[in-house]
Amino acid sequence: MSTVALRDVTKVWPDGTVAVDKAGLEVRDGEFLVLLGPSGCGKSTILRMIAGLEEPTAGIILLNGEPVTDLAPRDRQIAMVFQDFALYPHMTVSGNIAFPLKLSGVEAAAREERIGDVATALGIGELLGRKPTQLSGGQRQRVAMGRAIVRRPGLFLMDEPLSNLDSGLRAELRAEITSMTRELGVTTMYVTHDQAEALTMADRVAIMRGGVLQDVGTPTEVYGRPATLYVAAFLGSPRMNLLEASVYVQLDRYVVLDLGEQALYIPWHDIRARAIAHYHGERIVVGMRAEALTPVAPDAPGDVLRGRIRYLEHHGHESLAFLDIGATAIVVDELGKGAAEAVPAGGALRRVGGALQRLTGRSDRAAPKSGGAAKVSMLSDPGRHHRRPAEVAVRLAPYPAVSPGHPLAIGVRMEALHFFDEHGDRIDIGWR
Repeated sequence: MSTVALRDVTKVWPDGTVAVDKAGLEVRDGEFLVLLGPSGCGKSTILRMIAGLEEPTAGIILLNGEPVTDLAPRDRQIAMVFQDFALYPHMTVSGNIAFPLKLSGVEAAAREERIGDVATALGIGELLGRKPTQLSGGQRQRVAMGRAIVRRPGLFLMDEPLSNLDSGLRAELRAEITSMTRELGVTTMYVTHDQAEALTMADRVAIMRGGVLQDVGTPTEVYGRPATLYVAAFLGSPRMNLLEASVYVQLDRYVVLDLGEQALYIPWHDIRARAIAHYHGERIVVGMRAEALTPVAPDAPGDVLRGRIRYLEHHGHESLAFLDIGATAIVVDELGKGAAEAVPAGGALRRVGGALQRLTGRSDRAAPKSGGAAKVSMLSDPGRHHRRPAEVAVRLAPYPAVSPGHPLAIGVRMEALHFFDEHGDRIDIGWR
């Protein structure tokens, strides 16, 4: 059994930078959990604190239910694989894999047997006599993994182990890593900024931004029901279309989502209409993925948006059309911090690097001025989050018979829309 628990774990660097802010996370026995987020969001810092290479400023880290703050890294039964492989250049492949066994006092005969088994499983059995300089990047990564596996640890920590490899080799090795860790039944925490790795490898994904955990769930959950606007914008290719909408309620009839030049209507019997109706007279963010949009005939009935193609992208298996529908897009940054900080001279609290610009039009001075836990708008940082004319991404067949400037009508799957408030939190249940 090997479990990990983080309880309000915080890491503050000596210069005052908050690398991790009150992270709470549970990793189950045998689970493959991926920490996902942009560079500098605190993913590797969490891994290093679990491994004992960094001490948390506050909070508790539990391994198998026991606090490990005072436990030396070598006593934590953890193996870590780094981005740069960290192989000993003067040792052979066999020597590198054997090194942790020598430190543990394993006898030579047992060492050789375990080295052979691991090397065969990783496909590097014929390379045992070579030095790291004689290996390719993929072979060196396999050696680094072999050195971790041979210890038979209770927990694997992998810090972007594939980021230095080309795309073809990354795809091959991520399949090997996934199958190998599941076969061994070892609890694994894997750090990456690549959403394709996260969504294809993970049992669960924990998404971070600015040191704060934004969402935790299975790949299906975080993609289909993103907890925050940031998660919605971060996951998916092409990115989710995020449009500013004004809400107007026609009681017992429908809720109007005014997108500017066009509108969508949610019937009153739709369970989400009641939740969105609370925002009558205000603005929210409507999210729609490309798969929720389908080209239709110009005179098609139902929930249809019409526009002109601004430009096309051809990807071989499909084309992407980007439409001007007269709406306003909300652009979300990747590097914003999640912690609130005080604005000088008696201003309200604001969330640094918030989700988007203020939509409601209310002045910041109207926000609560207490320094407590009042939840404030994430829309007040125009330097990081801004509006721009929307370019709605729609999937088309490969090399369609259309061109920029061509009119296009798209049907909208209303049940596949996502809704977010001015704080960047999901309003409704998203995909059902």
